[in-house]
Parts: sequence; structure tokens; C-alpha cells
Amino acid sequence: MILPDSFYSRDAVTVAEALIGCEFVFNNTGGIIVETEAYRSDDPASHSFNGPTTRNRTMFGPAGHLYVYRSYGLHWCANVVCTSGSAVLIRAVEPTMGLDLMKMRRNSENLTNLCSGPGKLAQAMGITSEADGTSLSGETAFVKSGMTGVSVITGPRIGISKAADYPWRFGLLGSRFLSRRFKTLP
Repeated sequence: MILPDSFYSRDAVTVAEALIGCEFVFNNTGGIIVETEAYRSDDPASHSFNGPTTRNRTMFGPAGHLYVYRSYGLHWCANVVCTSGSAVLIRAVEPTMGLDLMKMRRNSENLTNLCSGPGKLAQAMGITSEADGTSLSGETAFVKSGMTGVSVITGPRIGISKAADYPWRFGLLGSRFLSRRFKTLP
């Protein structure tokens, strides 16, 4: 079942955890979401922290749409818009659909490396700025409910300098497709 917009019209932290185990599809490529990170409007690491701009306007639009931005001028990153000014970064998926196309785009045969990071995921799935604002309840871009009873691990966000200690990174326990292993707790 394709997730309705109401699924995303919640707190980004709640949505980030709930997306683990769901299936993300974009233009005939996709896989199981195994890693996410949440960003709220009051979060100093969020693009929306200082209010709406031309770059982040999609974050203030309707829930259930893609917010796509370029990270460090190098890689596209795909986020799911939640409540106004908040979004969930899809950090990694376990590829299950369109594997040949994803391998070609990434110039790699290594299945565990195809989508194990937000930039790799966007490259493999062909997500660019053209996808910014795309509804996730369409025929070619959507998220479907997935695995039930998944075990989710939580940890601090990575790849950021502000509020990196917030435990808003979620992953599928035991997945080989994560962008980076979660630190084990003492």
C-alpha cells in the first residue's frame, strides 16, 4: 500500500523511524529504506532553521513530497517533507528494483555499495533537482508500507557539524546496506 500524505504529516523524528523497512521507489528503481535522519524546523542543523528561502521552499510545502538538495556542491540528497519546515533524509536503501540501471549509474557491481549513503542513493536512483517537489503518492515516485516488526537502531546523526548529537538517525538492525555502522552503546 502506498503511504498516504497523512503518514508524513507528523513529527519528522516519528516519520524517520517509521520509514525504516518501507519500500522507496523512484522511476523504476528502489529498495527497502534501511537508514534515515530527521530534521525539524527548530533544529540548527536543518536547512529550514532560519526560515524559508529559495533553496528550502519545498520543506515548507505539503507533506509527502520530495525535498532534493545538493550536498557540499557534489551530491544530490533526497528527503521526505513532513510537517512544515521538517523533513527526513533517506540515507540508505537496500536495492531491490532496477538493479541493472542502478549499477550502471553508479558504475559498480557491489550491491551493498549502490545506495549506502544519501549521495550514492540519489545517483543510483537518478534523483536530481528535477525531482524536488515530487509527490510521493504518484505512479513513478512513492513509498509503500513494508516490513512489519522491524528492529530499529537509533544513534546520533552523521555528516553534520551542528546538533550532531541528536539521536535522530535510525537504521534497520543488522542491515548490510547502511551508510555507516551505528556506534554500539557502552
